[in-house]
Amino acid sequence: MYAYSEFDHDVLKTRNAQFRAQVERRIAGHLTEEEFRPLRLMNGLYLQLHAYMLRVAIPYGTLNSAQMRQLAMIADRWDKGYGHFTTRQNIQFNWPRLHDVPDILDALAEVGMHAIQTSGNCVRNVTSDHFAGAAADEIADPRPVAELLRQWSTDHPEFQFLPRKFKIAITGSPNDRAVTRAHDIGLRMVLQGGQRGFEVIVGGGLGRTPVIGKVLAEFIPEADLLPYIEAILSTYNSYGRRDNKYKARIKIMVNELGLDEVRARVSARFDALRAEWTGADQAILADLRSAFLPPAFRVAPTDAFDAAYKADPVFRAFADTNLTPHWQDGYSIVTISLKAHGATPGDATSEQMRLMADLAARYGHDELRISHEQNVILPHVHKSDLPAVHAALKAAGLATANIGLVSDIIACPGMDYCALATARSIPVAQQIANAFAAREHDIGGLKIKISGCINACGHHHVGHIGILGLDRAGVENYQITLGGDATEAAALGSRAGPGFAYDQIVPAIERIIEAYLALRSAPQEPFIDTFRRVGAQPFKDALYQTGEHADAA
Repeated sequence: MYAYSEFDHDVLKTRNAQFRAQVERRIAGHLTEEEFRPLRLMNGLYLQLHAYMLRVAIPYGTLNSAQMRQLAMIADRWDKGYGHFTTRQNIQFNWPRLHDVPDILDALAEVGMHAIQTSGNCVRNVTSDHFAGAAADEIADPRPVAELLRQWSTDHPEFQFLPRKFKIAITGSPNDRAVTRAHDIGLRMVLQGGQRGFEVIVGGGLGRTPVIGKVLAEFIPEADLLPYIEAILSTYNSYGRRDNKYKARIKIMVNELGLDEVRARVSARFDALRAEWTGADQAILADLRSAFLPPAFRVAPTDAFDAAYKADPVFRAFADTNLTPHWQDGYSIVTISLKAHGATPGDATSEQMRLMADLAARYGHDELRISHEQNVILPHVHKSDLPAVHAALKAAGLATANIGLVSDIIACPGMDYCALATARSIPVAQQIANAFAAREHDIGGLKIKISGCINACGHHHVGHIGILGLDRAGVENYQITLGGDATEAAALGSRAGPGFAYDQIVPAIERIIEAYLALRSAPQEPFIDTFRRVGAQPFKDALYQTGEHADAA
């Protein structure tokens, strides 16, 4: 992974000292909250429902054991002993005190971390496939390109005050695990005539106006990628709307101008820009690749794994759900579920963070990943070590065998924390997980995603079953969408019908799942395949058969 240079450390030191002075001025009353707001947002500090919240960047979801241990230390020293991993592969601390934030930022800088551009109308944390560099199905590791994008976009003078926030995701695999089609720019690595490049998707996004991104360019050679991305952002900066923040995202610009017109304007801007790029970016990219070389894999027997898999049904269930094939023989990718039944999705205690750091250092070539699905990954674990890894995870409450199943729910913090939320998300996720815990392996693959407001931080639009919590005259009301998909076959779910009250939402989900079990052609047919085969109507019929819904809208 990329290691910060002396230049990087100097930038953070200067930036943090500047913010420390701004915090001191705010505490002294020399800055009003309105004056302080843009300054704190530039450093990832939000004012949430009950307290400040600090959002820390984990670029393309990659960190090492020292960084994870530092996050644990911060959680203990300046927060309440836990952190919350998010759908942008970041971590949030929900309870920092304002006067402590500069110290937290300095502690982050010690291990090459920061909170820059985790907020504001700028390029946010660049996200990637959480299996990058390890997955058996990828063309190449996309993280060197993601790091190039991070370096280029950080404090870019032209793009610090875009019409609205801007999100980029990248994958090196034809199997999209980075939700590229729901981003302002999605990059999918492709090969053309033996040359590596990217399919460029533009104008995706969720929120109050959900849109699946459109292909702006089928193939951009890797050497042209950065100037092409700059051309897109420059075009958006010039033509994106600034009169209404709800219409300011690039997806609105694409809709209003049309894809062909956007393509023409981007191409014209690219033609004007390309000559200015003399190859420095490619030299930097070549250097970056040396920071992302595969670890020194070892060759060893897998007898211990084979024996445990045969003898231990608990380990076997974990292996069947939480392990993914690795490109290196004898290795597996381990997904650690932060979705123990009844737990808050994405939360990890400081003790759990330290354990995961220890496992990465001892068994995982000192690498960890954060997924947009709010789990943690050990990307390189030899199969002979998996029984020991599983035993350690089990002792820490981190061995839940539920990846991709009903209880592996994406959920935003909702009204328990967020000032924007209009309904609770966390308790709904907990109740659903508990309701199906005993039979989720029989149910099989099913993606449930929950948002506590229309901003859709829980990605409900692309859930097989999506749940959106809203406020109806002071009462929580939950709408259900069906048929969403976050993969390369991305699709937006369609609203099933009237919403449900808080105490009705779990029985409603139960009716949908019972309908699925009755409709599927075989136990191996996933929910989304059944839905696409039979359509929405049988699910709607089952959902509303009792008339138990809260509105007639």
